[in-house]
Amino acid sequence: MTDYLNEYCMHTATCGELRTADIDREVTLTGWVWHNRDHGGLIFIDLRDREGYTQVVIDPDCVTEEEFHIAEHVGREYVIEVRGRVRARGAESVNPNMLTGEIEVLAAGLKVLNSSVTPPFSIEDGIETDETTRMKWRYMDLRRPEMFKNLKLRHTVVQAMRSALNERGFLEVETPILANSTPEGARDYLVPSRPNPGKFYALPQSPQQFKQMLMVGGIERYYQIARCFRDEDLRADRQPEFTQVDIEMSFVEESDVMDMMEGVFEEVLDAAGVEHPFPLRRMPWKEAMDRFGCDRPDTRFGMELVDLTEIVRGCGFGVFSKAVEAGNIVKAINAKGAGDWSRGDVEKLADVAAANGAKGMAWIAYTSDGKEKSPIIKFLGEEVHARIKEAMSVEPGDLLLFAADTFDIANAVLAALRLHMADRLGIDRSGHALLWVVDFPMFKYDADEKKYAAEHHPFTMIPESDWDKIETDPLACRSYSYDIVMDGFEMGGGSIRIHNAELQKRVLRRCGVDDAGIEEKFGHLIHALELGAPPHGGIALGLDRLVMLLAGKESIRDVIAFPKTSSAADPMTGSPNEVSGRQLKEVNLRIL
Repeated sequence: MTDYLNEYCMHTATCGELRTADIDREVTLTGWVWHNRDHGGLIFIDLRDREGYTQVVIDPDCVTEEEFHIAEHVGREYVIEVRGRVRARGAESVNPNMLTGEIEVLAAGLKVLNSSVTPPFSIEDGIETDETTRMKWRYMDLRRPEMFKNLKLRHTVVQAMRSALNERGFLEVETPILANSTPEGARDYLVPSRPNPGKFYALPQSPQQFKQMLMVGGIERYYQIARCFRDEDLRADRQPEFTQVDIEMSFVEESDVMDMMEGVFEEVLDAAGVEHPFPLRRMPWKEAMDRFGCDRPDTRFGMELVDLTEIVRGCGFGVFSKAVEAGNIVKAINAKGAGDWSRGDVEKLADVAAANGAKGMAWIAYTSDGKEKSPIIKFLGEEVHARIKEAMSVEPGDLLLFAADTFDIANAVLAALRLHMADRLGIDRSGHALLWVVDFPMFKYDADEKKYAAEHHPFTMIPESDWDKIETDPLACRSYSYDIVMDGFEMGGGSIRIHNAELQKRVLRRCGVDDAGIEEKFGHLIHALELGAPPHGGIALGLDRLVMLLAGKESIRDVIAFPKTSSAADPMTGSPNEVSGRQLKEVNLRIL
């Protein structure tokens, strides 16, 4: 145990450090009462602090009558101080499940530092308490060993990240929290400005524009552990306020940023006790979409998508043939081991498909006893069916799931089914798999808004050979962008930025921003680019998501000290809450 934990404090040892080498040592321990047991005149207290547990023995012959009376009545989560001597436990009482299980402390004095009412739940790992209750009493939840372990891991990752970037010449620079509102995809959190009636700040969705202007300012290498805010619907890996590791570099190309970051990742994973081979694979976006149906593939297992478009072209099954005639695609996955599922169980998978945009779901089951079950086989014809079986490497026990739709929808449907089937079939996804996804398209078409939008963001550089396509063929424009993917999650995204003011204006116009809007929303950036902006690029990493994956958790709420619920509320403090009429009047607002 590092000595500094026992400096400048009331105790001389932590509850997790004492071993047989400490026998006969006089110590003072402080912590919370975990268990209190009366064994025929001797009282045993399991004392807990953030480092672990130590068994304390209260013998009436070794303490005062008053202290023994106190020990009899201390309850769970009482805060106490114990003075005593370390001794070996009897062979029959050694606890192999505790790091301190070979020793105990015979108390010579005991003091209650604070009492506690009955805790709302047990302070131990693996509790079945619902998450809302845990969040309402979050400070109690943080006492549990697994929660402390998660926050300690987060600390380790942040410090390793800082150290690795510092060693590579980066400067940590803070950028504003009160900024201007810009259309970057999600809704902004708005803050009224009291000195400027009718005007608002926005909490930053990212420091993107500020870090670009730092590059114009000659900083050259910047990073920040940045707090960011997005007013969007939540899920397990999203929060309204989150933390990202924000990084930017001048005079770089794509490979420079990725190569540098791989060195940083290697140091961070090593600090977290995770082994992973480097350099990382670099998978083109189109390959990721073709093979896995998404741009954040979990490559720890197979069940890859297979394109059957040419095989089913003109076949007798109208759903497939009409999709091909319309210029769409037909793809399938092979869920090995699900061929013996009941028809009802298979057809329930249509709900997963529908949730991702499918109008229906075709399937073929090949039972382990050699039978073929499907409502579509009779329409395919023997030759087409045989070619499908060959392309899908069909064996007894397999289940084929099909999608026939646009490129986007067909891939989204099968990507979702692939993950769903991996869960249902218990496919091993232990360990970690990191890779880069590169060569993203620059633009996508937003059918709802009826306009083009940036696939990543509108500040991403386009290869010079594609500049002439911005106005004429935007979907053919490529970009210098890259995502770091871990275990099927986008862990970070970055790009080389546009450093030419005129090119930046062309891209913003293509995204539907007129010249007046460009000046109003992005004028500060445009003017900065006009004043000798260097080529630059960078990346932003989701710190919460990274720690979640390293900790093996399913929600980022388990690695954030004080998270919000799925409705963006905090049960512990009661936020968001109402404010007084006076406060509203001060910022020139009223509730309608």
